[in-house]
Amino acid sequence: MQKKRIIVSVINDLVTDQRVARTCSVLFELNYKVLLIGREQKASKPLEKRDYDCKRMKLLFEQGPQFYLFFNIRLFFVLLFTNADALLANDLDTLLPNYLVSKLKGIPLIYDSHEIFCEVPELQNNPSKKRIWEKLESWIVPKLKYCITVNQSIANYFTDKYKVPFIFVRNIPNYTKIQSLKSRTDLNLPLGKKIVILQGAGINVQRGAEELVEAFQYLDENYLLLIIGSGDVIHQLKENAIKFQLQNKVKFIDKIPASELRQYTSNSNLGVTIDKDTNMNYHFSLPNKVFDYMHAGIPILATKLPEIENLVNTYRIGTFIENHDPKHIAAQIQDFINSKEYLEFKSNTVIASVANNWTSEKQKLTQLFERIK
Repeated sequence: MQKKRIIVSVINDLVTDQRVARTCSVLFELNYKVLLIGREQKASKPLEKRDYDCKRMKLLFEQGPQFYLFFNIRLFFVLLFTNADALLANDLDTLLPNYLVSKLKGIPLIYDSHEIFCEVPELQNNPSKKRIWEKLESWIVPKLKYCITVNQSIANYFTDKYKVPFIFVRNIPNYTKIQSLKSRTDLNLPLGKKIVILQGAGINVQRGAEELVEAFQYLDENYLLLIIGSGDVIHQLKENAIKFQLQNKVKFIDKIPASELRQYTSNSNLGVTIDKDTNMNYHFSLPNKVFDYMHAGIPILATKLPEIENLVNTYRIGTFIENHDPKHIAAQIQDFINSKEYLEFKSNTVIASVANNWTSEKQKLTQLFERIK
């Protein structure tokens, strides 16, 4: 039997996007011939070997309106002239070329929205750009048959808005223990310090990172903040670390593959996710890092956003900040790590990881892909 061919497209460089990688792996398991398309940046690292084909497009621009324009034009022609039986678009910024080609070729299109794209902070102060994306979304999404998103709250939002059913598939790792856990010495991390980690490919504005760095003014030398990943505010965070003379308390590492990242996460004491409740996208978010922390066996410090609060309270795996005042954040970090409950919450992450794992979560994806015709 000939394999069905599917093209999966995403706007990033494919290195750290675990959700897209997991989706492609499910398609591969279902006997699809998968081609994953993204972009290559000047700073992009080599891709790890995968079971499916990958293509990264080189573009003249890496950001701004020109980047989005050229990316979508290039993606349109790649999709048009590549044989495929189905298409899968990740997020609104890849949807237009996928939709047009699916219509031209008469093939199914699956849409996976990783967030409420039109409500991201980057668009809040740019009404003209926001209107463009909103018009695009409202034109295409009501016409779609197969739609996915990342949690129940966002699925409800899209279903209510566009009267199109969205299933939700959370981005959860497989529950597996690291076979060979590196030591802190191997990772060039201090042995005696309490390490607080903030990780992710979207360390952007209004996610609490600036206040987190500033909080380390109020913690002693026994604490280290480890920031791993990329985002709009990384440069500002590095400047702030110098401004507040925190070079010995804050360590930055560029984005790295998931397998390598987990080594650092597992050697940390506390994982942080403190997005601000300033927009609908963040309000309903359930960041990937929450599950990464859980599966690495470390408790979580979080803001009280509905999806995160429900998960953390259900399994008793962390605590919360009440506001983003740096002194308050510092006090919460210190009090929680030194509390009697800390070890109990740490052990609870094992129970939470068993209950929340990709093996069971991916069944919803499998069922969707199996009914696509």
